[in-house]
Amino acid sequence: MSDLYIRYLNGKDIDALAMSNDEILQAIEFSLSEQGRGNTVIEPRTHLIPDPVINGHFNVLRGYIGALSTAGIKVVGDYKDNFKLGLPSEFGLLNLLDARTGQPRAVLDATAITEMRTGAVTAIGAKYLAPPHPRILGHVGARGTAHWNIRLLDHVFDFKQIRVHSKRPESRQAFADRMSRELGKKVVATDTWQQCLMGADVLVEASRLSTPEPLLKSAWIKPGALVIPYGTISAVEDDITDMMHKIVVDDWRQCLVGPFGCLRRHVDWGRVTGDSIHGELGEICAGKICGRESDEEKILFWHRGLATSDIALGHAMLEKADRLEIGQRLVYR
Repeated sequence: MSDLYIRYLNGKDIDALAMSNDEILQAIEFSLSEQGRGNTVIEPRTHLIPDPVINGHFNVLRGYIGALSTAGIKVVGDYKDNFKLGLPSEFGLLNLLDARTGQPRAVLDATAITEMRTGAVTAIGAKYLAPPHPRILGHVGARGTAHWNIRLLDHVFDFKQIRVHSKRPESRQAFADRMSRELGKKVVATDTWQQCLMGADVLVEASRLSTPEPLLKSAWIKPGALVIPYGTISAVEDDITDMMHKIVVDDWRQCLVGPFGCLRRHVDWGRVTGDSIHGELGEICAGKICGRESDEEKILFWHRGLATSDIALGHAMLEKADRLEIGQRLVYR
């Protein structure tokens, strides 16, 4: 048998690809539409907590996209205190495999992939669920996925006002300054959650709490707003699900497993069920169910992250890497 090879894209290779906003969004919307049409397999994520005294855990995501004949497994660490070491909160590694033979095809640094695809799902959810012509974005969180949330949301909507907040004053101001330079518009760092979120058309909660705390007040959510709370630990009040006209998720089965997620306790209490949610975003992308139906609807979109998003974006990166001759070809066996 002749040698078998795998492609390897390291972090520098991923940076060199310089994936555009549209390239990222197209790959992710394709994967969501395929999910909505029933052409994917998504296994609920599993969690590995190495040691309770360590403030971090691993997520393992597994999936398959039929149109790409590709399966994938991603392992990503979520370590909240990594900023103290000058490290990203999340390190990821994505394995792509030929689903017809099981042969490994590629290994990619998935740290940036995780941030990009999360921001893209946030933006695509808003594309279908935000009020018409939203003007104000309020975003809590200044690490990890925050950059791509704001970058891709603003690419879709071109907000008139963007507000950001995070726990540490120095980090939120530095983040606001960075985003201002990148977007070419003023991004305002606020001192409180209320200043950031109250009256916003789109509210994104991507905080990194250690214990549940109801910091996002339901009273701040105006008619017609879209709320996207996806922090690992809940930051919402118990009544937030009662005031929503629609609740949309990325994958209902993933909402039923593991201890994490903003609506985890609402599911456990039976206040959010498979019957009470409006549906999954993929169904909306595929045209099977409607998105927003009125200007006054309050809608909540809860996404936990999909292996198929990683697979689709990783596949798009490999195709671009082939065209640009980026990355390495390694002997597998």
